[in-house]
Amino acid sequence: MVDFIDGSENVSVHGIFNWILLLVIFSVITVIGNYIGYKHPISDSLVGMAILSGITLIGVWMEREVPLNISSIIYISVIGIVLAFPGMPTSNFVLHYVSQVELLSIVTVFLAYVGIGMGKSWNEFKALGWRAVVVTVIVIASTYLGSAFVAHIILVLTGVPV
Repeated sequence: MVDFIDGSENVSVHGIFNWILLLVIFSVITVIGNYIGYKHPISDSLVGMAILSGITLIGVWMEREVPLNISSIIYISVIGIVLAFPGMPTSNFVLHYVSQVELLSIVTVFLAYVGIGMGKSWNEFKALGWRAVVVTVIVIASTYLGSAFVAHIILVLTGVPV
């Protein structure tokens, strides 16, 4: 069977188990960081991460099973929006528990995972050469500066003092 994490179109029991295991490990580390850094209750953070992990798992599964060529991030976003949309019976529950998980806690764990992934393929990264490093730095810096610029304009237009 083909592994579910490898991005293939096939879904296997082994692959789904790998995704669940990865999301559980990711969630536990995030909850610990969320408790230490932001003092959110562990139980609320666990429920919030369970919601986010469930949405992620469903979105990744839908990408592979729904016969449309749509990225999993679209499915994950739409599912999250629908569950949190005002007026939906799930809205208050989802918003309460997901708000107990700080974005920085999630991003920290994610970036650590990416770093480990890059370390495993360091030789491939080195083969790209110094030009790839320069392009990567420019893209990241441009994205950050562009986001800051847009945020600044929105804050000024909405009257928020900057």
